[in-house]
Amino acid sequence: MRFTFSHSHAFPGSRVAIEDAEATEGMCVVEFSDGVALIGEWHPDGDAIHLKVPAYRTARGTDIDAQSWRLVRGDDGLWRARRNA
Repeated sequence: MRFTFSHSHAFPGSRVAIEDAEATEGMCVVEFSDGVALIGEWHPDGDAIHLKVPAYRTARGTDIDAQSWRLVRGDDGLWRARRNA
């Protein structure tokens, strides 16, 4: 499974493309628009997806803490990130 974010980091409402949606849950590739790629973990959550992203550094050198996201498909058919409660 591959998750590709449209920015250099995830934030509430950010778009994310999902490839190989039929993959078995567990380890995955998480990519950001600046070329940074890392290994994350995902699990199904009803119609949504729970995604854990480890801490990393953007290509410009900004440190990003580990985060957990709930990915939901919007009315427009696109997947977007929401903070986990």
